[in-house]
Amino acid sequence: MDHIGVLVGDGSFPREQTIEKAREIFAAIPAGSKVSALSLSHDLGLIVRITAALLPDILHLGAAPQHLLPAQVRKLKVEFPQISLMRSIPVVNESSVALARSYDGIADWLLLDSYKSGDRQIGALGVTHSWELDRRIIESVRIPTIIAGGLGAENVQDAIRVARPAGVDSKTKTDKNDGTHTKDLKKVSAFVTAARSAKRT
Repeated sequence: MDHIGVLVGDGSFPREQTIEKAREIFAAIPAGSKVSALSLSHDLGLIVRITAALLPDILHLGAAPQHLLPAQVRKLKVEFPQISLMRSIPVVNESSVALARSYDGIADWLLLDSYKSGDRQIGALGVTHSWELDRRIIESVRIPTIIAGGLGAENVQDAIRVARPAGVDSKTKTDKNDGTHTKDLKKVSAFVTAARSAKRT
């Protein structure tokens, strides 16, 4: 796996890890994989504290777009120039293309994910969205773009073929079925194998 992400926060969202716990997890990640701290918060002060404490390779910002604006993300980039910023983009309709383009020159990565209106955060829904729209977004920006949203071993190759992303991400479809939101390592392995063997046509 190239990137391994940990959801970090102050308990405002379910399943957030504390900074201390995230530090332990990061220490156990094998060399060669990049560590990503995911924040769903729009509290810039909290995001700065998390970033300064963990200094991850990637800071992944998953707050809904109306709660965290490009200008605020630019401030984070100025404060932490050595850290790659990944911004989640909700894939809902034509407006998603313009939103993604507004991060050109600000974010280092985009992550395209499914979104339910009214949610404070983007993603973690376990449902797919339009991969054709993903592809249009990817072709309209200069930023390396990862796709997410209901991806598992059974559909990731089709998603890659249609969208031609720089990478893919899985949360729900590689979790265990027991409701604990912990990873099923067999599912993870199958997902990685399928993704790496996918053909971009």
